[in-house]
Amino acid sequence: MKEFSEYDIEAYEWLKKIPPQHWARSHFTVFNSKVIEGRDKPIITCLEYIREYMMKRICNVIKVQQKCVGPLTPTTTKIMETNTKNASNYIARWNSSDKYEVQGPWQDQHVVDMGQRVCNCRKSELIGIPCRHAIAVLFDKAGNGENVGELYTYVHKVHWLETWKEAYFYKVEPIKGRIMWTVSDCPIKISPPRHRNQPRRPKKKRQRSMEEKSQSQSQTQSQSQTFGASGIDGHGPRGSGKLTRKFITVTCSKCKNKGHNARTCKGQRGN
Repeated sequence: MKEFSEYDIEAYEWLKKIPPQHWARSHFTVFNSKVIEGRDKPIITCLEYIREYMMKRICNVIKVQQKCVGPLTPTTTKIMETNTKNASNYIARWNSSDKYEVQGPWQDQHVVDMGQRVCNCRKSELIGIPCRHAIAVLFDKAGNGENVGELYTYVHKVHWLETWKEAYFYKVEPIKGRIMWTVSDCPIKISPPRHRNQPRRPKKKRQRSMEEKSQSQSQTQSQSQTFGASGIDGHGPRGSGKLTRKFITVTCSKCKNKGHNARTCKGQRGN
């Protein structure tokens, strides 16, 4: 957003007035894929499906939380273990201030600012988990006798186990069956609209965004350029991954002649 404001301040001010969940994918929660079985139902049935799903999900997550050991969530723990293992391949060089030059294999070299707790690889900023470059700096500081504390304290609190438990603290209360629901005293009875079967098979998958469609098209084009639109290298048109019979001469399994198959064979004999 800061870079965007330098590019066009008017557009920045206009966009800032709109809640981020309406235009930024980082603030958008994908929930459609979890309610595929219920979203094509009537509204009450759909809401009941979502309520039951959330009640089951909270219970399943709590069961996993009860088995967790350590200050971090299981996924974060795995990421930290991988980053810690990879950090042993890096060398950190101090510049006598808060910055370090971290060099590793395959010409992987980055700058870590411990004062701001950022690395120019930006992985720590994006997910809130120290990258292998930052962990290499912490190892270097600890090796020089500095007190760096526990490694998990450098992880954003959103990845802590206690934060995860707080997110699932509230429960979905069970309710009575429909026959015990209170009858509405509305004088007007609202009937459902007349049902009409739509043409074609009803869609179950969620509608993809324009960005997802463009990414899919770009992948298809890149595959087509790699393997060839004609199916060369054993791939079908546009890199579909299926075998093609183009440029292949058919051989009859009966007479062993080429140019036709067994179904259209008329009893020709080879030489």
